[in-house]
Parts: sequence; C-alpha cells; structure tokens
Amino acid sequence: MLGAIGLDERQESAYRALVALGAAEVSDLAHRLALPETDIERALRRLEQQGLAAQSSARTGRWVAAPPGVALGALLTQQRHELEQAELAAALLAKEYRADATETAVHDLVEVVTGASAVAHRFVQLQLGATEEVCALVTGNPIAMAATDNKAEEKAAQRGVTYRVVLDRAVLSAPAGITELSAALGREEQVRVVDRVPTKLVVADRALAMVPLTARGAEPAALVIQASGLLESLMGVFETVWREALPLRLGAGGGVSQEPAAGPDATDLEILSLLLAGMTDASVAKQLDVGLRTVQRRVKGLMELTGVTTRMQLGWHAYEKGWVARDLRQ
Repeated sequence: MLGAIGLDERQESAYRALVALGAAEVSDLAHRLALPETDIERALRRLEQQGLAAQSSARTGRWVAAPPGVALGALLTQQRHELEQAELAAALLAKEYRADATETAVHDLVEVVTGASAVAHRFVQLQLGATEEVCALVTGNPIAMAATDNKAEEKAAQRGVTYRVVLDRAVLSAPAGITELSAALGREEQVRVVDRVPTKLVVADRALAMVPLTARGAEPAALVIQASGLLESLMGVFETVWREALPLRLGAGGGVSQEPAAGPDATDLEILSLLLAGMTDASVAKQLDVGLRTVQRRVKGLMELTGVTTRMQLGWHAYEKGWVARDLRQ
C-alpha cells in the first residue's frame, strides 16, 4: 500500500513492524519478518532516507519509527506536489505540441499509432487514463490490441472505473476466453455478447477512442481519436451494438451463462423506491448497506434499459411499468 511513496514490500513490512514495536534492533526485526539481517539493514537505511525511521540516540543499534501521521503525511504532500508539477509539465508540452504542429486541426483530433508494441502500449494508457467509464467492442481477431488486458482493467476497476464490454461470440471459444471473461465479471464489469462485432473499439470517458487500422501484410496500426464528431459516431456504433447484445453473467460454480435482457431485480426496485421517496444516492447506499458506486451503476443500468436520459424520466417509466407501487395521484 505504501508503494506509491517509493517503498518496496520489504521496506513497508519493516516499517509496519517497527511501528508495531515502537523500537527494535535489526535482529528483532529479522526474526519477526523471517528475513536476513542484511535485507532488514538495507530496508532500514531506505526508511531513514525517507524520514520514516531513525537510529536511537539512547541505545546503539536500536531503531525507532517516526510517527506515521507526521512522516507519511509529509511524503504524501511531497508526492502530491510532484504530481501537480508533472500535470503542469504535461499540459505545457501538449500546448507546445499543438502550437508546433503543421496541421493543428488534424493532430488535435486524430493520431496514428504504428507498430504492435506502440499500439498495445497506447491501449493500456487509454484504460489507465480513464476516470469514469471504458466502453469496448472486442472481436475474435484482436491483431495488436489484445482482447483483454487484465492488469490495466484491474487497476482501472480499483479506481472505480466502470466497464461496458461487448464480445464477439468467437472470443468465448478462445483458449483463455472463459477464464478472462469470468475474471471480468468478477470485477463487476458489464459484459454482453453478439454473434459478430463490427470492429474492435475502445472508448474512454466518451472523450478518447481507439480503433485498429487493418491492411493485409501491413504493420499493425491504430487510430486514437479525441472528442469530435467522429468520436460521437463511434460511440453511437457502440451503443447500437450494446442494445442488441445479450448480457453474460457468472453462473453456479463460477461458470459463464448467457441470459436475455431482463427487467430490474429486487435491489433495483428498492433503490428506485428510495430515490423516488426523495433520498440521495448516498443515503440509499447507507440504507441498503451497499456502495455508492453500486447505487449509481444500477441507476445508470436502469436508464439504459428503459432508454431514458434523465432520472425524472426514469421515475415516470417506473410508475408506468408498475415497478413501484406508490400512486402518483397521492
């Protein structure tokens, strides 16, 4: 957990042990962590450089932990400052790039990425840069863009990024297709399947898209498209395929099963009733003992199911369909 401030696993273990003990000698920590004393010595030296530990002035050979609230707080503040400086540098470089481009409009909207390694790297970057949602069409012939990238998906999902994925049915018959699909469903990704996906496509936050360029015998390449009319059209293609696709779910024993589009389940109806009663998303989440993102994801799913664009429309639809029992005339 402390890798973000530059500590490896052994250094973090040593610091945690030192915090628990208050003070200890190298031999004590080595015995507690079942590690060689030389490793503990190196870890403590690193912690000393980070201001997280110091040698005791009262007793030679004894190490004491710096208070976590103070020491870690200082390191986190430094990390935030460095990130802010990096963001500023990135913004300045982007501005300089646009200013120097000979065809500014084209460079602003479309980038051509060439080479299997470069395409795969940009594919991962697109996912890791997402903050809200990743939408993807996955074909049975991914070329340079891998059908899945579990590490990138896992990291994005851990940050709360939601995934909507439509698979070409051929993907299910791939050697690792079911295993990777089960992992995706286990991360609460929304996955659907159709007989044939028109093209591979990835869209992050409806602001950045990536599609492969295919040419027989040519080096793998892809287009990276920023917010524009073309991107809106690609998003429209995704939404059309998404509506026609059938949901996949984890079945008994961890298997994957296909199910027809269904109406709201009991939890959806509870969420709807509480929202229509005037409760906020956060209050609903607390009332039902679920995560806030779970509430928001389910509401978004109901809006997609009913084809509405606002929560008010969703409320009227719920009454018309009989999903909630309260009479509007009351």
